[in-house]
Amino acid sequence: MYIHAGIVLGVIVLVFALARFLKLSTELAMLGAALAGLIVHGLVVPSRELVGAFAWFEVPRHIVDGAFTYFDVVLIFLTATLFMNLLKDAGGVAYIVRGIVRRFHRHRALALLFLTVVMLIPGALTGSGTVTVLVVGALVGTVLAYMGVSEVRVTAIVFMCAAMSAAAPPINLWAMMAAAGSNMPYVGFFLPLGVLSVLGALFSMFYLGWKGTPIDLEQIMTELPKPPRGMRWWKVVVPFVVLFGLIAAGRVWPWAMPVLGLPLMFMIAAAIVVLTNLGQLRLIKVISDTVEQLLPLVGVMVVVGILVQVMALSGARGLISLGIVTMPLVAIFATLFIILPVSEGLIQYAVAPLIGVPLILLFNMKGFNPIIALAGMAAMWPIGDMLPPTSVVGRATVMILGFKGRYYSGFAKTCLVPAAFVLLLGSLFVVFSSRLGFLVGG
Repeated sequence: MYIHAGIVLGVIVLVFALARFLKLSTELAMLGAALAGLIVHGLVVPSRELVGAFAWFEVPRHIVDGAFTYFDVVLIFLTATLFMNLLKDAGGVAYIVRGIVRRFHRHRALALLFLTVVMLIPGALTGSGTVTVLVVGALVGTVLAYMGVSEVRVTAIVFMCAAMSAAAPPINLWAMMAAAGSNMPYVGFFLPLGVLSVLGALFSMFYLGWKGTPIDLEQIMTELPKPPRGMRWWKVVVPFVVLFGLIAAGRVWPWAMPVLGLPLMFMIAAAIVVLTNLGQLRLIKVISDTVEQLLPLVGVMVVVGILVQVMALSGARGLISLGIVTMPLVAIFATLFIILPVSEGLIQYAVAPLIGVPLILLFNMKGFNPIIALAGMAAMWPIGDMLPPTSVVGRATVMILGFKGRYYSGFAKTCLVPAAFVLLLGSLFVVFSSRLGFLVGG
């Protein structure tokens, strides 16, 4: 059994490494590794049970089952990003940023504070740091540049805030996937994730953006995009009030409120944006751009599901879990801040079910608070989105802001101090999770 699982795991790792060496995308590399693992699982050990699992009618079943593992998460991706893109197309995002600059251009601390809030919202609602960069990255970057922040620091600020927005509640995909794999309800994460993401984003913004020059209001107003004439504050506020009202209603009146689900809630909020901006939205284009924008992310979620299915079927996932749970706690705590971001850079969201699940089971068995521990890990994983070979959010940030400097010696080096702060904070949450149980809420 151990030999079989080890062979399958070795083949998966080898095929993934070879595919990445041949410059295939992360999605294709993981899909190829999963299919190779499935083939080896059925052929390497000629037992009746294994051969039966590899029967021709079983192969597509496992692929399809795995592909739909995170179907609900994909729906949240699509609907939440559509909502944010509609709001951006209506001019709501530009309206908010211009309002912050106009009102607080003489108060640097307040301007940085509200820019941080603007950066956190898209990722908190969609679970994707890439969406944050695409929706508000360029606008916030323009404001920071006119505040006298250097180009490399602007790029680092946008990435770090985008990473923390992906970690922010209510939607943290790493926590959701690890919780689902641990048969643990995604409840009680709001406050611990909120504390971690807000502190990480504020530290990044103020540490990197505090030094600068006063804002030239007239010049920056000519640079920022202008919202349509019909845009008003209530058109921005009402969709969010409805969205958070629906979320809160399910918690306040759990037995009276129908279970709508987050995708439907986001679609209701998106419908309100459309209704309050009739004739001003390029609806078909926004929908098409949203699907195109999220295609790589959806692809990752689909192939991650297939890979996890194959590894669970063959025993490779159990082998990884066994290896993790038998490690000394001291060794885990000493290397967690390295393992989590590096593994995220390698296989992205697949780290949550493959590494997160056994860690949560281990911490729970040892008497740690699993919710606080998972929140700490879920805040550390997004830092890996600037690391090779994937570097998804990091590359998107550099591209959107037009950063011309060196990626590693410039941009990544500038991120080191705020990234170290987030990793330290997340590690402390894991180590002292049993003492932080008071942060667990609904």
